[in-house]
Amino acid sequence: MMILLALLLQAASPPDNSDILVTAPPKPFGQAPATMVVEPVAMMIAACDADNDGETLRSEMIACVRHSYETIDTAHAGTIGYIQFADWAEKWLGDRNALPSPFDVDTNGDNRITLDELQAHFSKLFSRFDRNHDGAISRAETLTIRTAPADANGPVAPRPPFGGKPQKDRR
Repeated sequence: MMILLALLLQAASPPDNSDILVTAPPKPFGQAPATMVVEPVAMMIAACDADNDGETLRSEMIACVRHSYETIDTAHAGTIGYIQFADWAEKWLGDRNALPSPFDVDTNGDNRITLDELQAHFSKLFSRFDRNHDGAISRAETLTIRTAPADANGPVAPRPPFGGKPQKDRR
């Protein structure tokens, strides 16, 4: 019986001339933190580039905002509430809490948002992003340069107030 067991173990063992290599999973790639970011609303405006020429004209943005609004105002009521606005923001900006907030867009304070209010807000945003005032927003104009120190997890410490001392990192 012992001989049979020894033969079975020998047959199950790899030959002496082969090595078994065991490796650990590779370490994740440590990418440097981004120094340029795009606001969700700027990303949407860039995506409104209907003719794919790398620039969004005001007319392209107006048509795009109208289309985005109509996908949420399915009842064609001409007005949406704040919850529907959050649905719009999630679909078109990527998150229900992305800016602009409904409080900024609802200029008359009736807790409803019309297409005209949304278009007016986007018109202001267009003017802010169109830094060279040529009537079009390029991809470069949508970028925001991040100046705060950051690591792979984001900003490392809040900026100190003017004349104040830096605060300790709370992570």
